[in-house]
Formats: sequence, structure tokens, C-alpha cells
Amino acid sequence: MKVAEIMTRNVRIADPQQPIRAIAEMMASDDIGFLPVGENDRLVGTITDRDMVIRAVARGLDPECRVRDVMTTDLKYCFDDDDVEKVVKNMGDIQVRRMPVINHDKRLVGVITLADAALHEDPEIAGAALSEVVHPGGQHNQSRH
Repeated sequence: MKVAEIMTRNVRIADPQQPIRAIAEMMASDDIGFLPVGENDRLVGTITDRDMVIRAVARGLDPECRVRDVMTTDLKYCFDDDDVEKVVKNMGDIQVRRMPVINHDKRLVGVITLADAALHEDPEIAGAALSEVVHPGGQHNQSRH
């Protein structure tokens, strides 16, 4: 199965200049916790609800601080024609639950989540990846931003 078959399409994109309050409101209204961040027609990072809590709220930053101040810039992505099983294994290896999906023109076309894989692919594969994601530390440890 290919990523394009199970990914979420019509993804909203955060702007690095937006205040995190606006992103939090968007996440609340859409019931999501992850957004790709784009600037000048280019993917420049991602922001999660956890990024905002750990990198802004916990540090006493104002809700009007910018996405750029708290986003993750170590961008991990996959292609829409990648094999789901390989992508999910990679997500486990790099400890991420969600990943932007681009096409070969380097345009954002969606987001894939471990939940997508669990619902549409082999749940054991998604479970194995999730067990890797939940290990403490790893390369996406929030304290290293």
C-alpha cells in the first residue's frame, strides 16, 4: 500500500510568523495536534501542541510568540508514493507519530500518522512503530531545542 492511499489530505499549514495562540486555536477547532509549517511555498518545519507546551508555556513565553520560536526545524517527511510499511518503520526509528507527505515536485500533499497506518495497514506494524516512538529521549527530545 502506498502512503497516498491512507494519508490525510487538505492539510492546514502554519505560517512561521503566526502567533502560537492562533495555532492553538486552529488545533483546538480542528481537533488536531500537528501542523506543517510553510514559508514562501516551502516546508520549513512542523509544530505540535507539545512543542507549544514544552517550548513556550513551560518557559513562560507569551502566547503571542511566533511559531518560528517553538517549531521543530529538523524536518522529516516522506513521499506520497512511498510504501506505507517502510514509512511506518521509519517513523518508529526516528520516533515521530506524524509526518508530512510531499510529492516529487516537493509540494506538501498530506500528512501520514501512525493512526492512519493502524486503521488502513497492518495494526501490528503501527504498534511496533509506536512502541519505538514512546521510548524516552531519542533524537526528538524536547529539552534539546
